[in-house]
Amino acid sequence: MKNTLLAILVISLLSACQNAPEKVKEITTETITTSNFKTPIDVYGDFLVDVQMAEVFPDGKTFVDCTPKRDVTDILADYKKAKMQAEFHLRAFVLENFETPKKYASGFISDTTKSVQEHINSLWPVLTRTPKQAERGTLIPLPKPYIVPGGRFGEIYYWDSYFTMLGLQAAGKAEMIENMVDNFSYLIDEIGFIPNGNRTYFLGRSQPPFYACMVGVLAEMKGDDIYKKYLPQLEKEYNFWMDGADKLSETNRTHKRVVRLSDGFILNRYWDNFDGPREESYREDVETAEKSGRPLKEVYRDLRAGAESGWDYSSRWLRKIDDLSTIHTTDILPADLNSLLYNLEMTIAKGYELSNNADKTAFYNKKAADRKTAILRYHYFAASGLFMDFDFTVGEPTYVPSLATMYPLFFKIATPEQAETVAKNIQESFLRPGGLNSTVHNTGQQWDAPNGWAPLQWISIQGLHNYGQNELANMIQNRWINLNKKVYKNTGKMVEKYNVQDASLEGGGGEYPVQDGFGWSNGVLLRLMKNNME
Repeated sequence: MKNTLLAILVISLLSACQNAPEKVKEITTETITTSNFKTPIDVYGDFLVDVQMAEVFPDGKTFVDCTPKRDVTDILADYKKAKMQAEFHLRAFVLENFETPKKYASGFISDTTKSVQEHINSLWPVLTRTPKQAERGTLIPLPKPYIVPGGRFGEIYYWDSYFTMLGLQAAGKAEMIENMVDNFSYLIDEIGFIPNGNRTYFLGRSQPPFYACMVGVLAEMKGDDIYKKYLPQLEKEYNFWMDGADKLSETNRTHKRVVRLSDGFILNRYWDNFDGPREESYREDVETAEKSGRPLKEVYRDLRAGAESGWDYSSRWLRKIDDLSTIHTTDILPADLNSLLYNLEMTIAKGYELSNNADKTAFYNKKAADRKTAILRYHYFAASGLFMDFDFTVGEPTYVPSLATMYPLFFKIATPEQAETVAKNIQESFLRPGGLNSTVHNTGQQWDAPNGWAPLQWISIQGLHNYGQNELANMIQNRWINLNKKVYKNTGKMVEKYNVQDASLEGGGGEYPVQDGFGWSNGVLLRLMKNNME
């Protein structure tokens, strides 16, 4: 097996005191409209380009999270005049005309004499945001309270929230879980899908579709009627991901997020409806695209699609594993995405079964069965004993081993024999002193080695338990818990990602520094520690 994996690698190398939530005027869904939301590039035009390319702020996300102090039309008119002056200073102009993002946790001080569970529970108020009226900035208001990840991430994030909910479930906070499910349902109804986060610069893309899993968590706490309650939104979420599937043919194989394979099966890919630089990472995307030598819009779309994946960025998406400019996300059918959509199909079928709609139940069960067949055919790579992403443009796996291999186990798609082989390869190639690496490659990208991420530990641990691989699952769980506790004791922080190879070092790589808070790390750790006590 070691020789097999080595061969794959060779192939791939080639190819505060607690801050209480601020009190604001209560709003309802009737007081919020999304029809007038515009992306920052539409609002600011060349002014945004100038600010981001000049690196007015070290982190490009800072500017697009700023709130204009007055009417944007007036700001832009004054900018046009002011920039012609000899003594003009762009940063001073921005600070004069924009409020920078509020630092909610600036007064929070960790007390490491408290247990890590006490620390996490003390953070819920700090990470809670309450409904707001629409502002001039990019934040899309939501009708109910919600939990944000923390650090630079002051808005709700789609797939993060499922793992945060695991901790809320362990803490018995059913009301907050329901609030967050209602907020995501609201976004589905109003926008047509769940954006990456509730910011206008995310309106072109979603994130890994965990909404059905969130509904499942709430159903565990409040009963199966929950599946019927959210059935309309579950189906709308599905229609977003499957948009254009009915138009595919032998000569028209792709449309947005759907791809028709040569045998007629339809699987999904990540995508973004826009093909320009991400407003929050404008300069970085321009530099990456210009370096590539490829059509700029193609690179921008692939970068945006990589952001929709949540793995931004990883060797999973790169033709050359150490060169971001070779990103080709839209050529790839991801093993994790298609497993998530299988679960969505199964969840919709369950909702219709509980609603006594036999025809719709059969329809979605058939969709799920077909997808399962396609996943086993296109994503399981017997030579490696792993589930892998599939590059449909060349008709081959990408040959990049990653923890996406665990999703078919998490959703019980794999055969027992496949699960056993996957488990052996995970222990051999991914297991480290602090848990599991995201991939086997150390590239400098944050979703590669030596980094471990809470969501992938949870998916892996639960996936292994599903197939009776309890010894390995418990080993990973204990190593991850011990690493989280050690970092907390040493720093007073829960962080976004961890170095699973060397606990004395922080996780690294990516477009911004390691963030503390941190929603999904808190959620997964709290749930795992509760499981240990049961």
